[in-house]
Amino acid sequence: MSPEDGFCRLLQLRYQELKEENSKLRSTLSQNQAVAESQAERIRHLERTLEKSKQKEEKEARELEAMVQQVEENLQLMTKRAVKAENSVIKLKQENMHLQVQMESYKSENKALKSGHLENLTAVKQNADVALQNLLAVITRSKSSIKQLISGAEDLQLVADLLKSLDKISEIPSQGTP
Repeated sequence: MSPEDGFCRLLQLRYQELKEENSKLRSTLSQNQAVAESQAERIRHLERTLEKSKQKEEKEARELEAMVQQVEENLQLMTKRAVKAENSVIKLKQENMHLQVQMESYKSENKALKSGHLENLTAVKQNADVALQNLLAVITRSKSSIKQLISGAEDLQLVADLLKSLDKISEIPSQGTP
């Protein structure tokens, strides 16, 4: 074997080593490219997910802002209602106090009227008693007058009956005379 053949052999061995190393490196490169492609796909997926999350967050933030605004409007409306209700309560309390004062006035007036009414009732009762006494006296006198009137009527009836009898008596002889 010649030095050239040894060198060739060495070169061939080196070539084989380099070829194997190159094959390993290509395999590693392919694996790395596959990993890189997988990671790139993963990154794209994560970017899409991130974009969706951002859009969702923005939407939720808008909705939350709208809800906060609605709550603030409701709070203002409720505050206005509460103020109005408080004013109504104050007005009703004042009206209640006025009505209580008026009721007390009416109670006093009612007592005074009842007191006056009792005095009036006493006067009316006294007047009724006097009228009753007068009526009883008139009835007593009327009974006497009615008795006299009835007696007079009976007397008049008797006189009328007598006159009829006389009339009949006087008619009988005239019928008998031709």
